[in-house]
Amino acid sequence: MTHRTAMPGPADTAPPQDAPPLLSDRLTEWARTRDAGNRAAVAALIEEDSILAREDVQRLLIVETGAGLFCDWPRFESRYRSELALNAGEDAFLTLLIATAFPRVVPLWRLEELGDQRLGIVLRALVRLAGSDAIAVGTRTGAGGC
Repeated sequence: MTHRTAMPGPADTAPPQDAPPLLSDRLTEWARTRDAGNRAAVAALIEEDSILAREDVQRLLIVETGAGLFCDWPRFESRYRSELALNAGEDAFLTLLIATAFPRVVPLWRLEELGDQRLGIVLRALVRLAGSDAIAVGTRTGAGGC
């Protein structure tokens, strides 16, 4: 699977026209038709980048068929701890990523019901829980988004 692990810089050139699509592009395309949990989990996996670049993660998570590819979250969730060598940060990230992909396992789907003010409060609480003072959670200006 073709995967770009770094953002292109000024010296980089565009891939040749006949090059296969990047894994991140293919996953984004697949996730576009999925629920919010899958879209958020795929976006986070792509943004984090180093875990997706691992071939062992790709083999365990991504299934390629004649019709395209998809993330097999149930298979991944049942096997990732026994089959992948992970440090504590990678394990925590993947645990929360799986909870994002399956928001009904941990009731993350309730985030949809919070509204902006309470969502900000919960996100700031998660940042505090993680012991971080470097992450700011606030109101975004402009029309950003995924």
